[in-house]
Amino acid sequence: MGICIAAAQSPSIAGDIDANLAIHLRFIEAAHAEGVELLLFPELSLCGYELPLLRDCLLTPDDARLAPLRDAAVATGMRIIAGAPLGDGALPHIAAITFLPDGTTTVYRKQYLHPGEELYARPGPMGAHCQEMNGQRYAQAICADATQYRHAADAAADGASIYLAGVLISETGYANDAAKLQRYASDFGMGVLMANHAAPSGGYAAVGRSAWWKPGGVLAAEVAGPGSALLVVDGQGGAYVVKPTGTGCP
Repeated sequence: MGICIAAAQSPSIAGDIDANLAIHLRFIEAAHAEGVELLLFPELSLCGYELPLLRDCLLTPDDARLAPLRDAAVATGMRIIAGAPLGDGALPHIAAITFLPDGTTTVYRKQYLHPGEELYARPGPMGAHCQEMNGQRYAQAICADATQYRHAADAAADGASIYLAGVLISETGYANDAAKLQRYASDFGMGVLMANHAAPSGGYAAVGRSAWWKPGGVLAAEVAGPGSALLVVDGQGGAYVVKPTGTGCP
């Protein structure tokens, strides 16, 4: 595979961007110690999956509050993908900001909304929106995106070899959603990395169980349950779980 990537199974404090930034930085430190080149956080990791609070937590890629993440990306040489509400209109986007080692950013906006999210957010532009890294292409998905077969098919058609899903999944939805992610790895020959929340958020009891499916569909590693964890995928596609200390919940 050639790229060391990781899923940060992190907790989020409702509406507290400063506290969540501190959690992110501890995960980044742990990931850097493992040689990670790209770190994926869960859906809305910077504010929590708190739909009524999205407008109060609006961020922009160049927001001064996010300087620690920009600085961390430059200092570590890591791509850091953090979940955040972004907006310049009537309703915000549920989005993910990628902080790049050269100090710039890219943005991905959730395309498919869960029922009820349309009251608080609007969908982003459709399409694969793949990114290049070390000669490979990766595609991003935010939660409900990853439940849509077409979303993964478009990514594969655009040349993605890695599919990155930042999510919030509870116990009741996990089996169905995990089966879909495994199918994408099988049908499209993509490696699929899923980063779930470590603790309850927005009234949902996140199940954790962040996972990596190798191209072909084999489940290579899975976090045992909820709680803070770092799932690392090495450059050969093998994976292992690290329990970083001081990252917010047991």
